[in-house]
Amino acid sequence: MSESIRPIRGMNDIYGEAAPYWERVESVAQAVLGSYGYTEIRLPLLERTELFKRSIGEGTDVVQKEMYTFDSRNGTSVTLRPEATASCVRAAISNGLLHNQRQRMWYRGPMFRYEKPQKGRYRQFHQIGAEAFGFEGPDVDAELIFLSARLWQGLGLDGLSLQLNSLGTPESRASYRDRLVAYFDSHRDALDEDSLRRLDINPLRILDSKNPAMADVIAGAPHIADHLDDDSARHFDRLQELLNDRGIGYSVRPTLVRGLDYYTRTVFEWETDRLGAQAGVCSGGRYDGLVEQLGGKAVPACGWALGVERVVELMRLGGSPVDTGAPDVYLVMVGEAAQRAGLALVERLRDALPDVRLTSHCGGGSFKSQFKAADRSGARLALILGESEVEARELGLKPLRSGEDQQTCGWDQAAERVAAILN
Repeated sequence: MSESIRPIRGMNDIYGEAAPYWERVESVAQAVLGSYGYTEIRLPLLERTELFKRSIGEGTDVVQKEMYTFDSRNGTSVTLRPEATASCVRAAISNGLLHNQRQRMWYRGPMFRYEKPQKGRYRQFHQIGAEAFGFEGPDVDAELIFLSARLWQGLGLDGLSLQLNSLGTPESRASYRDRLVAYFDSHRDALDEDSLRRLDINPLRILDSKNPAMADVIAGAPHIADHLDDDSARHFDRLQELLNDRGIGYSVRPTLVRGLDYYTRTVFEWETDRLGAQAGVCSGGRYDGLVEQLGGKAVPACGWALGVERVVELMRLGGSPVDTGAPDVYLVMVGEAAQRAGLALVERLRDALPDVRLTSHCGGGSFKSQFKAADRSGARLALILGESEVEARELGLKPLRSGEDQQTCGWDQAAERVAAILN
């Protein structure tokens, strides 16, 4: 195969039997988010690079190693969005959506990070996310978690576990950071290369290391919960009360941190043990200082994003059944007269039965080959039209998924008979 038509590594086509799963995730998400009052916002793929440096943090792996960044023709540095929260904030500020207003928004679409491709982790990946602006209390944190739990219910997914933590305010976190750096510095010999690099730049990320050789040293690290300011501690306690009231199970995990610098107070993650190393399915939390950091007035905010690829994989492993788009009816027609009459007849059937999926065989072929095609399509019913049926203005109806006998009817009765067989 010519190199020019190979897909770029880590960027995948979505087609065939996979596509209905994506449609299902998007349709259920749209319905659930809409029912909670979240309205869709569609964001550009390209943003100024500075937006992500200021929001995500220049010391993060995303900014340092993973962004697709290049200069546009006028010399402006632009980046394919690696995540969408910063874009949501930028859009809210630039369009005046936060002026004396509260906003509930949701988005969907592709994100881009230059990572090592592996199952559940790609260079072009897709997210659906929800963001709430202007809500200070833990009630909106709880609402966003309730919303995500309802989404799993709608998709027929179970076995997801909710992990919680609080990162406090930037001020309380700074005090904790000093304690953490001192602790890890005293255990420098136990740190791997990534952790040594993070020690001076983003030490909280060491807590999220997946290196099993570091498990003991991480387990002994001071807990951020012991360094929370009073307001953050009350916020976190109230959130847990709201989750308990709703019956949402969760675990408080002191080592849960986010890879992006803008998070404050609540952070959470829905995880699974069914996707190997890629346990995180949906992650989020508060980012109360980000709007002001990017030039707007101080506005509290909270949100989450789910990985569509990972949700689809979970659905294929055992979510609710998904309609894969197989036709209900397949029209077999042999002979020039049958092909001419059949195409007109099937259009009349589509007019009369708008909810029925009808596929016409095109390209000719014998009865045998067309029947094989009808069976492979997954259709429940084959309509048979040959020269003799055209002369008699009749149509054969052969159920393909049962042992019922073939029937015959006139063209004028075809819609009624098809509907009766399918129902």
